[in-house]
Amino acid sequence: MNRLALAVAASSLLSACAPLVLGGAVGGAFMATDRRTSGTQVEDKGIEIKAASRIRSALGERGHVSVNSYNRVVLLTGEVASDSDKQAAELATSQTENVKSVVNELAVMGNSSLTSRSNDVLLQTKVKATLVDARDVMSNAFKVVVERGDVFLMGMVTEREANRVAELVSTVSGVQKVVKVLHIISEDELAQKTPKGPAPAASEPSEQR
Repeated sequence: MNRLALAVAASSLLSACAPLVLGGAVGGAFMATDRRTSGTQVEDKGIEIKAASRIRSALGERGHVSVNSYNRVVLLTGEVASDSDKQAAELATSQTENVKSVVNELAVMGNSSLTSRSNDVLLQTKVKATLVDARDVMSNAFKVVVERGDVFLMGMVTEREANRVAELVSTVSGVQKVVKVLHIISEDELAQKTPKGPAPAASEPSEQR
């Protein structure tokens, strides 16, 4: 049975259906290497759009909330004005069609500055580049979300891959904390999801002379 591993603080999981706690664009090329089915990838994008709309309706202009979905698990990051707004954002998300569970990492504080958000974009680029450069990991298996220097890793990966990528990301300058919001699969399950290369062409028999 698949295990959902989330390295987040227990106090941040307000939903009763929260996953087990252990610690973006949908394009053609990306879909080909993503371990989710193409249908699930499209579904996740729809969840992000619908949940963000519900949160805006619930909170109005109060707060800055980022919504990211992977395999129907939704990660909320950003800032809200109060604990009640944090709970309202989670409730709005959990009521969105197809959402399986919500990981609420919203901070109760003032909105982050434009400078902070720009730094997060740069840090996200550095983290992704680090994963691409690493020869022993599949970078597209991970979705990287950055908020105020904290790096959240989403994806469907083995424990070996999760630990290796967390180690790599922790070495990137500017990273404050690495949080694993990961769906852990076995090595056998990974082998089943890994695309098989084309079979080698059979050689033609040599002509007898």
